[in-house]
Amino acid sequence: MALSCSSLCSRLSLVRLSVLRTNRTTSVLFSPHVSCQSRLPVCRFYSSSKATRGIGRYVSSRLQLVNRKYEEFLKRRFPRFYQLYHTFVQGFKLLYQDAKEVRRIKAKMYFDGVKFQDLAYRDMEKLRQFRKNVTKAFPLVVISIPPFANYLVFVLMYFFPRQLLIPHFWTPRQQVEFREVYNSLRAQHHWPVLNGLEFTSQQVKDSQLQSRLKDLCTKVKSGSSPQVSEILAVRTLFSGPPLGIHRMDVDHMRRISPLLFLTPRLPGSLIGRRLNTHAYELLLLDRALSRMGLHQLSDSELRQACYLRGLNSDSLSVNQCREWLSQWLQVSSSLKDSEVSLLLHNIVFLSANYPSAPKRSH
Repeated sequence: MALSCSSLCSRLSLVRLSVLRTNRTTSVLFSPHVSCQSRLPVCRFYSSSKATRGIGRYVSSRLQLVNRKYEEFLKRRFPRFYQLYHTFVQGFKLLYQDAKEVRRIKAKMYFDGVKFQDLAYRDMEKLRQFRKNVTKAFPLVVISIPPFANYLVFVLMYFFPRQLLIPHFWTPRQQVEFREVYNSLRAQHHWPVLNGLEFTSQQVKDSQLQSRLKDLCTKVKSGSSPQVSEILAVRTLFSGPPLGIHRMDVDHMRRISPLLFLTPRLPGSLIGRRLNTHAYELLLLDRALSRMGLHQLSDSELRQACYLRGLNSDSLSVNQCREWLSQWLQVSSSLKDSEVSLLLHNIVFLSANYPSAPKRSH
């Protein structure tokens, strides 16, 4: 016991020298006449863990001070670069918070036996958005693995932020600008989808359903927005051939894919599986949102929900967004799982001519 105590005290001698100020205390610690029992309380008080924590706090405070001065220097001398730097820092913080939130949701699903379709709307949307962000960021991470490749990655991110970065790393101005770009790209495919529906309607044997589908396409092409009842009147066509999610022609699936920002340059079987996955996930989101209620959404959440479903919400008022989303949910809540294909076409039916919608490419 005495040997171990002496060994412990000898290891802590440097700590004592730095924290003890009086010669009297020093002489007590190193006096050969002092017993181990008298030295032991001092050894306990100045433990290595407390010293480590003190050093850690000191280093952390110094780093925070240096980082604050560095940010002030950038803000004063290089304001444009500071904005990018600040956006990246905040982006990583948001991404870290999302990862923690996703971990909590996954733990809840695992330990409580909660299925994805039974999650609350915000939890379901968080999982969907995080998976999408990670998928987009993964190639960039792989490219940055080789030595010195991070410099190339930084250049690419600077010149191609929309293509390479997730929204966490966009400035507020870029978020509005890029959403406008994506809405314009999606709107360019409204007309081809409507043409494809008119062509496919010739395969419908029921003359009444065929006429309703043609009238619906004609109304949207003329610049009018259809009623919910007019859309639901053709719902049975989207549960089997020729417009069911598993019965659509490959060419028509390629026309629909860009509405969800999915590449059409894949084999037909893979395109069909991706469309089915995204459509069913959107249907589950709609059901969770209906359970929660539109009034629970914040303004930003409301605009994001409209954007996901094909509407250019940045140019609309909050009331317009809420009105449009209410119409969408009226259609969605009436659909069966087998009719989920109508939900994909609803992106065109409801959003193509809504006020301030982006112009279509004829």
